[in-house]
Amino acid sequence: MTGPEDFEEIRNLKADYFRHLDAKNWSGLRSLFHADATFGGFPFDTEDADDFVRSVSGFLHGVDSVHQGFMPRLAATADSAIHGLWSMHDYLLWPRDSRDYRGACVPGLYGIRGYGFYEEEYRRLNGRWRISVMRLLRTRIDLLTGDQVRPPMSSLIEPTPDWIPDA
Repeated sequence: MTGPEDFEEIRNLKADYFRHLDAKNWSGLRSLFHADATFGGFPFDTEDADDFVRSVSGFLHGVDSVHQGFMPRLAATADSAIHGLWSMHDYLLWPRDSRDYRGACVPGLYGIRGYGFYEEEYRRLNGRWRISVMRLLRTRIDLLTGDQVRPPMSSLIEPTPDWIPDA
């Protein structure tokens, strides 16, 4: 039987997903998935959780990223799983003209702003909720082109990775 503490654990699990993704903490990211987790909707094909982490690490190499998930809708299923739907926004920046967009050359392209949803399923693994299905559904992508204006990094405050330790 699931209760409020299970939903809170899943909210923390998803927060860890975004934190590890942007910090490029690949071992931390891998720890959030079942070994046989399935993935869909990403700009790369994956076979399992290890392949997903390898693929996303390659995709985000040289990319400054901010991923956000919010407004979760969580529901227990009859087969001891929980389904989740998360609104999402991501902001990805890379060196100008260093990437194409879905195989097309876009002059001056230096990033994207994306919007949409994550559809997920969570199952217990060794007593902890872990992601067993993850599907990214994009509803909008804004291409960032032209002159890239970025504040100097010295004006930004870096997060403290171990402020809240992993569970």
